[in-house]
Amino acid sequence: MEQTAGRRWSRRAALAALTGAVALAGLAAPAHAEDKIVLGALRFTSHAPSFIAYERGYFKDEGLDVELKFFQAAQPIAVAIASGDVDFGVTALTGGFYSLADKGAVKVVGGLYAEKPGVPGMAIMASNQAWEAGLKSPADLKGHSWAMTQQGSSFHYVAGQIAAKYGFDLSDIALKPLQKVPAMIAAVKSGQVDAMAMVPHVAVPLEKAGAARIIGWVRDLGPWQVTTIFTSTGNVEKHRDLVERFLKAYEKGIADYRAAFLDPKADPAKKQAIVEIIHKYVYADKPLEAAAPSIEAGAVYMTEGAALDIADIAKQLAWFQKHGLAPESLTLDKMVDTSFVATTK
Repeated sequence: MEQTAGRRWSRRAALAALTGAVALAGLAAPAHAEDKIVLGALRFTSHAPSFIAYERGYFKDEGLDVELKFFQAAQPIAVAIASGDVDFGVTALTGGFYSLADKGAVKVVGGLYAEKPGVPGMAIMASNQAWEAGLKSPADLKGHSWAMTQQGSSFHYVAGQIAAKYGFDLSDIALKPLQKVPAMIAAVKSGQVDAMAMVPHVAVPLEKAGAARIIGWVRDLGPWQVTTIFTSTGNVEKHRDLVERFLKAYEKGIADYRAAFLDPKADPAKKQAIVEIIHKYVYADKPLEAAAPSIEAGAVYMTEGAALDIADIAKQLAWFQKHGLAPESLTLDKMVDTSFVATTK
């Protein structure tokens, strides 16, 4: 009987030890599954930190299961965030965004691509036909047509900045809303529209192919916080930790991009690795060897640590309000949360 009791005790002890080990393992495991989020983006090199953070596992490291959802214009991303179809967006501010921000639906939480004097960036382009007819610089744009996605888009804003710099009215430009970036490119290539602004990874190859002419650079119009990082107001107010983890991962993607493209002493191998990541999303239909020069030509300035030029954001808001493209009731405090990243003035 004593031997039988001893065996029973041993089995109970072993079972208890196993149960304890399982419990300890449970304590060591994550408290919850990864948070699923959808990130809205465009297939531009200026969205490279999104691709880098995704491909290098920076989002995963922060407990985020990210799905990339692609759009062909900036304005629909803000709408998708307001509707809950997308959680974070990285695009230029638009009339649609301002309207949604005024309703309390979306907020800017960081900055990304910026135009700065002396730094590569977006080109101002003329069709071959318009160039031959005398459109040789942005100062000549008066009386010509201008391609853009929508009323209130960043392309609309560029046209306004050109008019202001060279002393004519925005109404002197025939604005042509074409809804999508590919339609803008096609219209200028065919000569149906005279001019447009275009990101460098598209503009430089277009000129090299003889399809259009670069007549100026947006950087010469002055500093501009082109793209921002934004999310729903609900995320900012109720899920601050989620926003912080997203930005922490995103800032690592920015750092990798800056090290590869903005450092004149960049390691060629590291730069090549970033080009290969971007190629999965930009010019993916071309062999890497053919796409790489265009991707490298598309290098733009990314703000360190997702810093936000709050003074320029205020300038943009004022311009959109002046032209009836943003609600007069919208204030900077209502549309931007400055507590997540550094701001510059």
